Amino acid sequence: MRGLLRQIWNTKGLARWILLVGAIVTVVFVLFALFAPWIAPFDFNQTRDAAGVKFEKLASPGSGHLLGTNDQFYDICSRVVWGARTALEVVLLSVVLSVVIGVPLGLVSGFLGGWVDRVLVFVMDAIYTVPYLLLAIIFAFMLNDRIGSGIVAAALSLVAIYIPQYFRVVRNTTVSAREATYVEAARAIGARPTTIMRKYLFGNVVQSVPVIGTLNAADAVGTLAALGFLGLGIQPNEASEWGYDLSRALDDAQAGVWWPALWPGLAIVLLITGLTLVGEGLNETLNPALRRRRLLPVRFTPREKVDAT
Repeated sequence: MRGLLRQIWNTKGLARWILLVGAIVTVVFVLFALFAPWIAPFDFNQTRDAAGVKFEKLASPGSGHLLGTNDQFYDICSRVVWGARTALEVVLLSVVLSVVIGVPLGLVSGFLGGWVDRVLVFVMDAIYTVPYLLLAIIFAFMLNDRIGSGIVAAALSLVAIYIPQYFRVVRNTTVSAREATYVEAARAIGARPTTIMRKYLFGNVVQSVPVIGTLNAADAVGTLAALGFLGLGIQPNEASEWGYDLSRALDDAQAGVWWPALWPGLAIVLLITGLTLVGEGLNETLNPALRRRRLLPVRFTPREKVDAT
């Protein structure tokens, strides 16, 4: 961790600014997600104030409702803030599960080879050839009948999309690394395959996983919004979801009511942009072929004058 922070600090130029801007945008949404109960003026599915008075339908932005209300009487500001928590919960769960499944499979496949490698590569390539949104829709249909349409179901719908990406990257790196000298030395001293994979290969083949994870997180936000837009994501009474709110606001936008569509759409764009910038910044920081280091000035100690007398 300290080495990663040192690499980020020593990076200069555009890569450093890309990473900094992306991190700032992402941190803002993380704060929204963590402190939503204190930041949002109302609950995500609240339609009445503390006095029991029902909110006005499609109220324009003002003092009572900072960003207005939508056609379901929900406060838009509250829905946007709570939507950050929903998006980050789904993204975090889907990316973690994808890494936990995809990385070990790629490591085992690349190291063992043989029929295990052929079977896993065939399965992953078959999954990878299906368009990712179509695959997410298929899994959403399957999971909605079994476990409902909550956060877990939305995250599992995205896991199937990203497992092949981690598998392919880790497997290709492992195939190259398993013939390295230090692996041959480990075999020569009698190390077991599990020991070689755990101690010698794992740390060397997962260096690109953080970059893939941040880029997948940005893609997961867009895919989650697409599922919600199609009505296959999280329902409004279970959690706030920006894609669903955006789909509900289309008719209002055509009638000239712009605020129900503007703020959820802007939140989607900003979070995707922030996560993408973080991923690109990390890629240029961690990739030796792309990163640029700050050149520290070289100072020589002054030479003492020698008295010739």
